[in-house]
Formats: sequence, C-alpha cells, structure tokens
Amino acid sequence: NLKAAAAGENEEWTTDYPHFADVADQEGFPAIATMYRRIAEAEKGHEERYLALLKNVEEGTVFKKAEETVWQCRNCGYIYVGTEAPEVCPACLHPQAYFEVKKNNY
Repeated sequence: NLKAAAAGENEEWTTDYPHFADVADQEGFPAIATMYRRIAEAEKGHEERYLALLKNVEEGTVFKKAEETVWQCRNCGYIYVGTEAPEVCPACLHPQAYFEVKKNNY
C-alpha cells in the first residue's frame, strides 16, 4: 500500500533518523550524526516518490500521459512512442505493467 509506505518513510525522515542523529551527537559521534541526517534526506525523497506514484495511480496516469511519451518495456527493451503504453508488448508479449517511461540517465 503506497499510503502506508509513504507514512512509514515520513516517520523515518521526520522522527526516527533525526532522533538517531541527536543520540549520536550526544554520545560524541558527529560523523555518524551527519550520516543519519543525510539518510533522513533520502527517506524524505522516498516519501515524495511514493506520494507521486500514488497520485498517478489515483488519477489513472501510470500508463497514460497527456503528451506523447517514450515508453520502454522492462523485459525486452522495446520502445514505443505514444500517449499510452501498449496493453501488451509487441515484441515479447509481456503485459502493460512491464512498461515504464524511458529514462536517459546515462
């Protein structure tokens, strides 16, 4: 459940890791305290990501976008351009759930 996962991440970045950092500071471990504060920043990003995905699920936009989008099958790498991911990959026949918006992060 994305709502529960987001709530868990929120607790981690707002309560748990700041507490761990405070304890580390009190016990004389400033480097460890800094590490915990940085982990809290990452946990905040996790919450934001879960909430964004939840919004996409609720609005029905996980596999359907308003603008032309480049979709990639995570199984075989097939590329499709359109506003909606194919119901079935034309190359490997995996279902729509295998498609994601293509990222050029290299």
